[in-house]
Amino acid sequence: MYIERMLTIKRVPTVVSNYQENASSEDLESKAGGCGRNCLGKCCLPVSKLPIYAFKNLEHEMVENGMDLSCGKGPPMSFLNNLLLGQWEERMSRGLFRYDVTTCETKVIPGTYGFIAQLNEGRHLKKRATEFRVDQVLQTFDDNKFNFTKVGQEEVLFRFEPSNDNEMHFFLSSAVDAASVSPSVVAINVSPIEYGHVLLIPRVLDCFPQRIDHESFLLALHLARETADPAFRVGYNSLGAFATINHLHFQAYYLSLPLPIEKASTCRLMTSKGPTNTGVMVSKLLDYPVSGLVFEGGCTLRDLSDAVSDSCVFLQNNNIPFNVLIADCGRRIFLLPQCYAKKQALGEVGQELLDTQVNPAVWEISGHIVLKRRKDYDEASEQYVWRLLSEVSLSEKRFQEVTHFIAEAAGFSQVEVDINANHQRGVPRATSHLHKDCLMQH
Repeated sequence: MYIERMLTIKRVPTVVSNYQENASSEDLESKAGGCGRNCLGKCCLPVSKLPIYAFKNLEHEMVENGMDLSCGKGPPMSFLNNLLLGQWEERMSRGLFRYDVTTCETKVIPGTYGFIAQLNEGRHLKKRATEFRVDQVLQTFDDNKFNFTKVGQEEVLFRFEPSNDNEMHFFLSSAVDAASVSPSVVAINVSPIEYGHVLLIPRVLDCFPQRIDHESFLLALHLARETADPAFRVGYNSLGAFATINHLHFQAYYLSLPLPIEKASTCRLMTSKGPTNTGVMVSKLLDYPVSGLVFEGGCTLRDLSDAVSDSCVFLQNNNIPFNVLIADCGRRIFLLPQCYAKKQALGEVGQELLDTQVNPAVWEISGHIVLKRRKDYDEASEQYVWRLLSEVSLSEKRFQEVTHFIAEAAGFSQVEVDINANHQRGVPRATSHLHKDCLMQH
């Protein structure tokens, strides 16, 4: 099965943003002569005006069965979806990306799981190289290395902030008041994997290193919820799990096909405990090459967010690399501890897999594989993907140990696993707002 892209974007010669080149902070300052670079740094952002989307901050609102049933019902929830798509296409027409992702071939690999392969031959050469150690999940932010304060404001689509009155608002131009709270922004990923590929950068001026905290993760969950489109997924890579920039950020993009991980069977593993039952449920992935946990439910959005954040904080503090996928408009969250980079460093990964140069981060683990060579793309098979992702996964014994400690850290009770009670999850239920011509299956 093949997928053909039919975007309405007018192709123009690609130009590089003034702030995408590799350069030290001293080089940039000397070229700018002060704060005239129109960047996201403290020299320019506090005196700038940017569009702002202020979302309803309903983190404590009770939701039926732990789900926001307004997902996909249209305005005002779909306004953010349309805003993001329109602004992303406008940046595409201005040539602000390193390459034209709409020319990349994509296909569904034949087999039971429907893994998705994309051929992107130049991305690994044009993408920024990793600048830090891969054996430490927590590392100090280093202003001398590339970070998002050094990109130009032309790459920003809008600010993404909670509103003050629990109503949704959008302002085309709003002054940045960095004196009170550092702004959170949604910006293009200049090395995109898919249509609408963006970055969510929480409180950009605070220069957090790449680590999950409760408020930033809640912000990412709000983005998935507000966009209200199941084709839009939000992902996170920790250091050691193929994050390439040590500045806190989440990634997100649109894909109209269900990801293989979303279709995997699960069985109930943990439930919340204590005098205040939050209603969050945790399941284990079954019959999938990577061991992982699936969080869903919760009486409130904050309940679900805190359960995942507590688990991520435990992994970070214990130097266990991991990836996170927020799917189904924020209803389901996949937490995937991994060990591929460690195996790679120890020489435990086969040369055949290393030769493909695939770094299995959140999208690859979810079943969307970006391949760098025509040969690998043409010969891609379900067997190859299974072998690759199996190398990512913790051993069953190690996964059980990590799960036990996560249960303690996040306040869960483990339940007896009944493999016969597993269930198959279907395709996300919300209606996609993605343009029908964006991704077609033949």
